[in-house]
Amino acid sequence: MSNQVDHAKRALRAELRERRQLLSDAQREAAASSLARQLDALVDDHRASSISCYLSTTTEPGTREFVTAAVRRGIRVLLPITREDGLLDWAVADDSDDVAEGLLGLPEPTGEVLGPIAVNDVDLMIIPAAAVDRAGTRLGWGRGFFDKTLGSMEQRPPVYAVVYDSEILDDLPLDLHDQPVNGIVTPTQTIPLA
Repeated sequence: MSNQVDHAKRALRAELRERRQLLSDAQREAAASSLARQLDALVDDHRASSISCYLSTTTEPGTREFVTAAVRRGIRVLLPITREDGLLDWAVADDSDDVAEGLLGLPEPTGEVLGPIAVNDVDLMIIPAAAVDRAGTRLGWGRGFFDKTLGSMEQRPPVYAVVYDSEILDDLPLDLHDQPVNGIVTPTQTIPLA
């Protein structure tokens, strides 16, 4: 990664992190409910019976309501578990509230651990992001877990990044290892990208 790109990404992440901290609990709850409806419609549009998603942190657009509802609808949901080597293991979600603190302090599932290739069988991937641009460039939080996962897949299903509406930007710094997404989901809209 060039120093200029690295610096631009770090500065942007800090700004986005600060903006997310300013949201009230009421704003976060409303966004989570709206996001759940957007994600339900996305799953239906893709006729997905197996998906990957993630357990949101307190500042991310909330995915937990969606995950619980999807499981109850009979959708197989794989949730990521971070590993020391930078890859992701996966666990099948259930409709309980059992959550563990993962390697990086992130919320992670407590179920049976499946290896990194478990995600190869999903119909749709829903991943976190700090920001996304309309060209499909995704800015993550700098750890590279999802870029490594996406880069290692031979046949990727559609990949949608979840952000708040204000985090869809005109363009983002791009590095060689950055993996593009096929769409964006916010609490108010779903945008397929070409």
